[in-house]
Amino acid sequence: MAFVNLKSKVIQVKIVYYGPGRGGKTTNLEYIYQKFRQRINSEMVTVKTHGDRTLFFDFLPFDIGLINGYNIKIQLYTVPGQVKYNATRRLVLRGVDGVVFVADAMTVRREKNIQSLENLQENLTSYKKGLNTLPWVLQYNKIDLREQGIPLLPVDVLEGDLNREFHAPHFPASAVKGTNVVATLKKIISMTIASIKKEFL
Repeated sequence: MAFVNLKSKVIQVKIVYYGPGRGGKTTNLEYIYQKFRQRINSEMVTVKTHGDRTLFFDFLPFDIGLINGYNIKIQLYTVPGQVKYNATRRLVLRGVDGVVFVADAMTVRREKNIQSLENLQENLTSYKKGLNTLPWVLQYNKIDLREQGIPLLPVDVLEGDLNREFHAPHFPASAVKGTNVVATLKKIISMTIASIKKEFL
């Protein structure tokens, strides 16, 4: 739930990038951080561990201006992908307003994507939230690997595995090259703010 400071008229919005380990969550935030460096006035916090690129979270306040007299601040987080860090993943989801699920389009990662989405749903349930009501988008990452001859899952297979019952917006993407990284971000921000407007403004 967005944090509203009525005195300073600031609404703090929390968006979490979720998905399997090494799927591209951190790479998304690194690309956004570099692209919008001029508009970001704080450092991005990254904790790297053995076997996984992110132990805790990347934090990126992102100021997008006034809406109905309120200053909107966007905070972007990633969660660690590995199963052993599930308590941390659940903690990072506390107070979440919107989710980007970063799926790994490589064929060999199909099962990991499905498991990670199930895990997301379980962890959201502990906060009485769900993907049927929470703003979220899917990103099918690593489409650039096709050029290297690496087998990738077709979008319709990914949709069938992950999005059949939800019909959430989805973006084929390459976090490394920046393909659809900003489009994914813009979509989740617009959906999340629309949801918050209904609730607060």
